[in-house]
Amino acid sequence: MALALVTGGSRGIGRAIVERLARDGRDVAFVYRRDDASADEVVRGAREVGRRCLALRADLGEPEQVAAALARLGDEPVEVLVANAAATAFRPLLEVKPHHLDKTFAISIRAFLQLVQAVAPRMPSGGRIVTVSGMDTHRYVAGHGVLAAAKAALEALTRYLAVELGPRGITVNCVNPGYVDTDSVAMYLRDEESRRAFFDEIDGATPLRALGTPAEVASLVAFLCSGEAAWMQGQVLYLDGGIFLHAPGHSVRWWKRTGRL
Repeated sequence: MALALVTGGSRGIGRAIVERLARDGRDVAFVYRRDDASADEVVRGAREVGRRCLALRADLGEPEQVAAALARLGDEPVEVLVANAAATAFRPLLEVKPHHLDKTFAISIRAFLQLVQAVAPRMPSGGRIVTVSGMDTHRYVAGHGVLAAAKAALEALTRYLAVELGPRGITVNCVNPGYVDTDSVAMYLRDEESRRAFFDEIDGATPLRALGTPAEVASLVAFLCSGEAAWMQGQVLYLDGGIFLHAPGHSVRWWKRTGRL
């Protein structure tokens, strides 16, 4: 089986994706930026289940580093590409600086296209490309304006690549998760007061629960990478526990309080 390549694979959702693909029997490579200790853990975990695993340290914002990481793969075809990595400055749009824009779009858009242009020509029929977007593309999240714009562009590229690569038997789809319990969420909600306020606001807002897990996102990505998803093309799949199903003022908590649920 050919290689699966995942960006942002040393932690959070990306790590869960690498671990799941390895358990599913794929050899894996992943790009990470700086956490060597976490990257080593991921490599060991994949090898413990009998798969080859290669950690590629690179800043996706630097094209030369992306090219060097790809060179380490040699001529081995990449059958699966998962674009998960993202980075930005969480600021109101009036405070965004040019270098914030450059960094955000370099990682989410430029690096993604660089990777696709490098691996897609050798990707076999049945190849899979999966992008990971975010709920900020369709709902306001404070400070996420630039990242939301980049992720929305990523969703657009997903659809365009689906048309351009589809005739070769390559599928291109996107996963858009809701709130997922990762260290990024913990960093965003740095103090206990912020966490309480956050969960108080969204408690009862979902038919299921407020937070998903990285493993649940990885399960959907794994499905899209499987033969069972061979007819799924150009789609953005939302995985959010149903948080946006209700109208304002009609949360699960409201219905229970009024005795109607």
